[in-house]
Amino acid sequence: MKITTDQVLHVARLARLEFTAEEAEKFSGQMGAILDYVEKLNELDLEGVAPMAHVHDVVNAFREDEVRPSFANERALKNAPDSEDGCFKVAKIIEGA
Repeated sequence: MKITTDQVLHVARLARLEFTAEEAEKFSGQMGAILDYVEKLNELDLEGVAPMAHVHDVVNAFREDEVRPSFANERALKNAPDSEDGCFKVAKIIEGA
């Protein structure tokens, strides 16, 4: 598919990029080659091929949410610059609340 330099410059403008005329000419050829390859992929017979998001079967990779031993509250707050009622105390950053 032939991509013109004007189309390259339009896409560059949308992406807030600036290209020289030489760069736009170079990229028009490269973008055309990419679109030709994608068009070639559209010719594949995908009958019976299920759509997928990953090449491997992916199942929930997260572990079960279970209570496990952790730091004691005192140890977690040991190096805190300031704490109050067993919690980290931080400066207020929301104005008008």
